[in-house]
Amino acid sequence: MHTTWPDLETLNLLVAVADHGGIGAGARAVDMAQPNASRALTALEARLGVRLLIRHPRGSSLTPEAEGLVDRARDVLSSAEAFLAEASSINSELRTHLDVAASMTIAEHLLPAWLATARRQHPELEISLRVRNSEEVFDEVATGRCALGFVETPTIRHGLRSRPVAVDRLVVVVAPQHPWAARGFVEAEELAATPLLVREPGSGTRITLDEALADLHPVRPALELGSNAAVRAGALTGSEPAVLSELAVASSLVRGGLVAVRVPGLNLDRQLCAVWRERRPSPAARALLRVALG
Repeated sequence: MHTTWPDLETLNLLVAVADHGGIGAGARAVDMAQPNASRALTALEARLGVRLLIRHPRGSSLTPEAEGLVDRARDVLSSAEAFLAEASSINSELRTHLDVAASMTIAEHLLPAWLATARRQHPELEISLRVRNSEEVFDEVATGRCALGFVETPTIRHGLRSRPVAVDRLVVVVAPQHPWAARGFVEAEELAATPLLVREPGSGTRITLDEALADLHPVRPALELGSNAAVRAGALTGSEPAVLSELAVASSLVRGGLVAVRVPGLNLDRQLCAVWRERRPSPAARALLRVALG
């Protein structure tokens, strides 16, 4: 059933008439011309099908039916004020500074577009980004230094709330001259037995790889490097295989500087997640989270 809602200004006028004892006084209280107030109340009576006012030469008074409706009108106006106060609070918080921490792959390949969209939608929102590995992102959020974090690790730290925002996949890459390039694949056991170029402990990429190979007892890495760029550069030299996010090596694969090698039976997929500490993210954090969720 279609419902035509009475407007809040007319309900406010009705309450003012009740409080001030007449249409004239009520109209003055809400800064409305008396003829306009009279017409608005007449229209409200017609819409509700209820007589609200008893009009007489010396003024007007509420009908008994209207007295109960005035109480309901007060409730509606109170809820509307709470609604506007909440909106004002959100708007105020959106004008504040938002500190965000993100693990390297997300910071390099996804967040630039998310931040640009968030700034376009909320020009008043100032965002600072701290690029960390996933364990350090957990530290930033858990201590309250950052309101929102983005991580790549499959396990979320206890005490933090999370939501997946994207799906990523790790890939094994080698230089074109490496023997695995011509073969096109490597068994998981051979991968575990090969010293690899990998990210440092605590990074989401490293944690995902370590968990995927845990049952195969992998050997020590050839090198542990603190950035995707460093691991990628090492792989380009052709000496050892590397494992990185497909986001981090996409351009090298297209140009042919690196070759992706399949690992049958080994799941290297992972979820990328947003994390925060409170029951709900702050309004500013929710604004960025909505962008990340698309």
